[in-house]
Amino acid sequence: MRRIGTRDPPGQLLASAVVPWTIDVEAERSATPGCHGRAHLNNAGAALPTRATFDAVVGHLALEAEVGGYEAASSAAGRLQELRSSAARLLGADDGEVVVTGSDTQSWTKALWGFALGGGIGRIQRILADRLAYDSHYLGLMQVCELTGATIAVVESTADGTIDLDALADALGTGDVAMAAVTHVGTHRGLVNPVEEVGAACRRARVPFFLDACQSTGQLPVDVGRIGCHVATATGRKWLRGPRGTGLLYVQSSFAERLRPPGISWSAALWHDADHYQLRSGSDRFLEFEVPVAAHVGFGVAIDHALALGLDAIAARVGALGERLRDALAGIDGVHLHDGGQRRCGIVTFTVDGTPPALVARAATSAGINVSVSDSHFARLDMTGPGPDAVVRASPHYYNTDEELERLADVVAAAAAATA
Repeated sequence: MRRIGTRDPPGQLLASAVVPWTIDVEAERSATPGCHGRAHLNNAGAALPTRATFDAVVGHLALEAEVGGYEAASSAAGRLQELRSSAARLLGADDGEVVVTGSDTQSWTKALWGFALGGGIGRIQRILADRLAYDSHYLGLMQVCELTGATIAVVESTADGTIDLDALADALGTGDVAMAAVTHVGTHRGLVNPVEEVGAACRRARVPFFLDACQSTGQLPVDVGRIGCHVATATGRKWLRGPRGTGLLYVQSSFAERLRPPGISWSAALWHDADHYQLRSGSDRFLEFEVPVAAHVGFGVAIDHALALGLDAIAARVGALGERLRDALAGIDGVHLHDGGQRRCGIVTFTVDGTPPALVARAATSAGINVSVSDSHFARLDMTGPGPDAVVRASPHYYNTDEELERLADVVAAAAAATA
């Protein structure tokens, strides 16, 4: 078995290089039933929930079956309100600025179309997007442009894949930009974009900034105030370890009044008479009436767990595991890493000469290891040109161990040797 070397977490991975190592890994593994059957290195897809999260979801479903759905929801009203407050703390937002949705894509769609329907995107304007853009986000931009007559301008990346801040400043300076849509962490490579610098550039240009925080929320500190974004979207099932079918939408309170989201009901608006309605204030205009209450109850448990551990400690642990895995893979002949960036996170992407990524992933599955494959259809802008059109993606979380990384490295080494 290949040995994974231990070392202090590199400073480039942390918000602060003095973050203490505080996570009790064995305790986290004991509290996570899924850790006992497989090596789960697909946390960028969907992480393993804790037993407490599982019990909260199942417990509420049992209550619904016993007393009725409306009655069970009424009994959970306080927990659902606490969920919004916890989500706001998680993102560094004010209470009332974050709503719980069904997914990152739902959050993005509601906010983007809300901005378009509110008149924020004009016919001769441009929308800026970065090359890490995820498919559902970019497809949403394209669809909005079909309606409004706006166009998309893609901001180039530097040689290592990071958004080019000089190119962004030039694009923002043209005066015809409706909004900038930028990705914090791409789904298909482990680099971390400098989103605080992006936010500063957008503030100087007075351009609304929509942040895709889907792959960063839960593995890195995400502070929307420090970043300076007007909108941020995230999911519950990835690094937050929440149930599937949950997501987060942050909308800056002063910016929310410019958005007119589609798909409203009484939870989002007041119906005055046959001809008049009024959207609720702030992010409340994005509230949905019909939601999976059990999933939301479990999501609250998951967010509170992340807050209790501390996002700085999580980032330190996840970042260090990612670097250890990169070091091990880089030492295998025929293996190529594709993360790039000056700052990286827990997403590790690679290819093996002569072996399609799907076959490497299948070999890992046979060995009891969960990884995934990122194909070009997830990231058409970035995964074009001379690079690969598919990569193996391994994404360790804080509950993973060096032994699990070693097992994956052994599988990859065997795949590389078979085609050498």
